[in-house]
Amino acid sequence: MAHLLYLFFGAAIVNNFILVRFLGLCPFLGVSNKINAAFGMGVATTCVLLITSMGCYSVNSYILDAYSLGSLDLLVDIVIIALTVQFVEIFIRFISIDLYNSLGIYLPLITTNCVVLGLVLLQKTLYFSFVECLVFTTGAGVGFTLVLVLFSAIRERLAISDVPEPFKNTAIALVTAGLLSLSFMGFAGFAGSAA
Repeated sequence: MAHLLYLFFGAAIVNNFILVRFLGLCPFLGVSNKINAAFGMGVATTCVLLITSMGCYSVNSYILDAYSLGSLDLLVDIVIIALTVQFVEIFIRFISIDLYNSLGIYLPLITTNCVVLGLVLLQKTLYFSFVECLVFTTGAGVGFTLVLVLFSAIRERLAISDVPEPFKNTAIALVTAGLLSLSFMGFAGFAGSAA
């Protein structure tokens, strides 16, 4: 049980996909202007991560590896990711049209978000079991959502703050992202060698 807790904490905080692995920077910078949109994007990405992780693990382990078709795994993983994103996009449009409109182009771009493919590829190289995949994926999704919400809260405060002219908008956002990344890197070593 402690191993799974380390795995979750390692994926969420210690080796955060945005701030430590630098994956998923497009939605990190693009959707982080409002907390509601950031939270919605985080939850949508977490759902996509969980579904694709389970789907890719199952297809790769029980079909491709069983029939010696491992060379097709990247192609199959991309198809599973694309189908999952389309399903999540339809679901969000059905549940909340406001959230769907606030996410805009970033919702279909989850398909090309390197967090999703990076997670699937990383899990293969770490040889996780199915349960470890679920825990690692949940941690990655929670960490992704946490960072998006934290960054959007900071950006909302910066929007009403007196920021010097050269640092307005993107410049202050990048400086803030760097400082946030440094703060998350301070957790290095807490979860041992957990992924």
